[in-house]
Amino acid sequence: MGRHVNELGQVIGFPLPGWRPPPRPSRETLAGRLCRLEPLDPARHGDDLYRANALDADPRHWTYLPYGPFADREAYRRWMEATCLGDDPLFFAIVDLATGAPAGVASYLRIDPGNGSIEVGHLRFSSLLQRKPGATEAMYLMMRRAFELGYRRYEWKCDALNAPSRAAALRLGLSYEGTFRQAMVIKGRSRDSAWFAATDRDWPALDSAFRRWLDPANFDEAGRQRVRLSELTAPLRAARD
Repeated sequence: MGRHVNELGQVIGFPLPGWRPPPRPSRETLAGRLCRLEPLDPARHGDDLYRANALDADPRHWTYLPYGPFADREAYRRWMEATCLGDDPLFFAIVDLATGAPAGVASYLRIDPGNGSIEVGHLRFSSLLQRKPGATEAMYLMMRRAFELGYRRYEWKCDALNAPSRAAALRLGLSYEGTFRQAMVIKGRSRDSAWFAATDRDWPALDSAFRRWLDPANFDEAGRQRVRLSELTAPLRAARD
């Protein structure tokens, strides 16, 4: 990026000629080949999402989220109506196009157009979506849309003890930026938050990696991946970390 110095001889950040804050993401559907992200509607998606989550009753899937597990369908619906209908966080239901049913949720949050920063979070994938190409495509669609809108920075934050979330962020090509100690209180306990991010300068290479991985040619007749996404994104992270 080069070195930039002001008229006082101080090193400063690189200039942003013509920079304008991007618009906030709207409640619009994001369509892919394997999945579709629809603005979350408790009446339309709630029952299917509850059933999908109930397929795997292991409460460990909720440990690092600030809510859940939910005692019953009505408790889940009440949470959705209280939490998921605003513009920040902006929740989506992830619909599996093979079945036509929602199988997980994700959201944008901490949306900061003035600084061009946006975060992805509130990720809860049911067993119908976990470790499936559609889950990766959903994350790609959200990242792509953020950078298409003009955001400069795409963030992922998680409990520093949440090893699967940390691994997922790295697999998706986001760089680890540090851990904020005692950053939050979640369910009555202290949470250190690990921060990961990608920037608009990273995006062209990441976009190419995602497209290569999601290409049907990358999967054999049994649906097994030929090249892992982490193999494609690791060199990009290494160049930045």
